Amino acid sequence: MATEQGKGMGSGRQITDVIGRTLWICDRHALRLEWVMAEVKSLLPLSAKAFENLAPAEVAYMDQFATRFSKLQDAMGAKLFPQVLDLVGEQGALNTFIDKLNRLEKIGAIDNAAQWPLFRELHNAFAHDYPEDSELNAETLNRALPLVSELLTVYRNIRDFALRYGAALPSTWFQ
Repeated sequence: MATEQGKGMGSGRQITDVIGRTLWICDRHALRLEWVMAEVKSLLPLSAKAFENLAPAEVAYMDQFATRFSKLQDAMGAKLFPQVLDLVGEQGALNTFIDKLNRLEKIGAIDNAAQWPLFRELHNAFAHDYPEDSELNAETLNRALPLVSELLTVYRNIRDFALRYGAALPSTWFQ
């Protein structure tokens, strides 16, 4: 299997294999996030009181919602974005993450680089668990629903972009 090397990932075939594995992982997170989003949609918006009175299964759904959002956002930012830049030969000397986002926007892989800090802010809000602050937790979950839809759209767009440029999903790896 291919390994990531230094600034690039090696040959074109290695790059498409690496991106294929990343897409497969992101697809799993996206599918599970879509499923749990359908489960929690009817519970939102939440008040602090409603948050305190969630049934155990509803709390589990909220946890899954936060976890899958964070995992998808992490995989996209840490792996998929740099891999797509490598795929199209645009990695260059992009030293900061915002430079990478701006380049992805410029080449049409993402629509709006300014969205990403909002996703990261929500990721960070999910990472800091304050069980005693029902109001903050309810507010975070209420903010999340539209951002989750936006994150899924960003993922679908960059996924389609990568596939157009030769990334291939691993159809037989896990059989």
